[in-house]
Amino acid sequence: MLSSPIDEIKNRLNILEVIGSYIKLRKTGANYRALCPFHSEKNPSFFVSPARQIWHCFGCSKGGDIFGFIKEIEGVEFGDALRILAQKAGVELKPIKPELRTERQRLSEICELSLKFFEKQLEGSSLGKEARKYLLGRGINEESIKKWRIGWAPDVWQGLTNFLNSKGYNIEEIEKAGLSLKNEQGSYYDRFRGRIIFPIFDLTSQVVGFGGRVFQKSEEVAKYINTPNTLLYDKSKILYGLDKAKVEIRKRDICILVEGYTDVILAHQAGFENTVSTSGTALTPYQLVILKRYSDNLLLSFDMDIAGDTATKRGIDLAQLRGFNLKIITLPKNEDPADVISKDKKEFEKLINSAFSILDFYFQNTFFQLDKKTPEGKKAISKILLPVIKRIPNKIEQSFWIGKLAKNLEVKEENVEEELKKIKLEEETLGLEPEEVVALPQKSRKELLEERLIVLILKKPENLNLIDEEKLSSFSSKGKEILLNLKEDIKFPLEKLSQQSQEYFNYLSLKSEIEEVAETSSHLPPQAATRPSAIDKEAVLDETKFCLKEIQLLEIKTKLNEISKEIKKAEDEKDSEKIKRLTQNFNQISKELI
Repeated sequence: MLSSPIDEIKNRLNILEVIGSYIKLRKTGANYRALCPFHSEKNPSFFVSPARQIWHCFGCSKGGDIFGFIKEIEGVEFGDALRILAQKAGVELKPIKPELRTERQRLSEICELSLKFFEKQLEGSSLGKEARKYLLGRGINEESIKKWRIGWAPDVWQGLTNFLNSKGYNIEEIEKAGLSLKNEQGSYYDRFRGRIIFPIFDLTSQVVGFGGRVFQKSEEVAKYINTPNTLLYDKSKILYGLDKAKVEIRKRDICILVEGYTDVILAHQAGFENTVSTSGTALTPYQLVILKRYSDNLLLSFDMDIAGDTATKRGIDLAQLRGFNLKIITLPKNEDPADVISKDKKEFEKLINSAFSILDFYFQNTFFQLDKKTPEGKKAISKILLPVIKRIPNKIEQSFWIGKLAKNLEVKEENVEEELKKIKLEEETLGLEPEEVVALPQKSRKELLEERLIVLILKKPENLNLIDEEKLSSFSSKGKEILLNLKEDIKFPLEKLSQQSQEYFNYLSLKSEIEEVAETSSHLPPQAATRPSAIDKEAVLDETKFCLKEIQLLEIKTKLNEISKEIKKAEDEKDSEKIKRLTQNFNQISKELI
């Protein structure tokens, strides 16, 4: 009998399936590795251990179990991670008393209830039925209406608000969920009225916000309105349709990016299930970090002013800088993907297959718009294209485009290279984007040496005999607990350790496993925690001794520092007896350094 829902969830879910639904994992020995989704890196330092059901990034030092991963990647508290994983595992959680539910949980319930209200209105109200006919006329079929849970907001001032009030939610909560507005008189009214509703889902298919398209409005109003940023919804971090597209994006290793809800729905309906939308925003750094988990290849299907300083272009610049392979789908004038797909989905497929690489697109459009024969034209062309070329991470590819620009402008390559050096990119001037900054936890030299020593012991357990009881006293409580249990039984059950020591041991065991053990007989010099991951078997003993000695020396120096402070204090107090005793103790311990 499993003791708790947490145990039951862990028993039912495999960490590879959970993490693999978010990022691409590649097998490496007994474990799996990937590019870390929590910081920017070029070489994968994120590892998953199926045997231990844990993950750890050796770049940013984050790690844990499936609950820790969901908390990090979804940006939620433990209770929400529990709910998300319980749903995946099919584990029923006991109802939480209303007063114990977190604000986030209550807002999530409000969004789900609101969605059911909107769905019911599309199905049952007279105007809702007309809205349904409009959707069908746009080519969205019944199956897609259900799949995307499209709804209708009745054209009344407090229809949804009154419904949610009747379900026990107060007006302040409804406002916090982004579903209610307050007028100048202090009265509340529904944000969405007389609109077709497109619910916006997070990566776990939980509704977090809504988009509303105007329908049968005579006065001048915005065609689309959206939920504002809330505790659940941040438009800079959400990609519409990604919850349904992520598997297909990974499978096809390419993502089609469009601008509208209808574009996404019709694309999926036509078989292009690797399509997502930026939902009215330009590409943001956060969205790019999320997309990078699934593919490095992006197909962009929206308007771009290559010469303008537009938000769209800045988003594309960031994607290029992050190493995405970008292609542009060129659509017929005044048409969007939904228009093309509605007429003929094969035509959209042709447009995909004939997509330009981002550099070809820039070159073709820039040289078409500007005159390369005049000095002014050459300068204007270089002003547009040089920053694009500078953002290419691969120097070989960059060299190719430098040559092409020089040839097209009929100038020397050296001149182009000289001008390229002068280019200062906006992101270089302003620094890294916020999500790129990795706050690495600071570890002392002693902590690093202790970690290294235990890793070496796990590689060669016979070296445990080097550590006697006196030497153990130099270790942290976690390290001491692990080493004592290893001395008793190398295959001791984890349950024998405290929770903190269990996590520490799992981390060190994974670290030990992922290091390549060189099979050569060459003798490597002993080093401490900064040595490379590959280690010669012959060097393990020497390095173990080296780490052990360094830990002991650090312990002695720590003691001497403490005595020095006490001597200083005694001198201030003019306590000659204490000074004499402490000095003798200092000299005695100092001999151990020799």
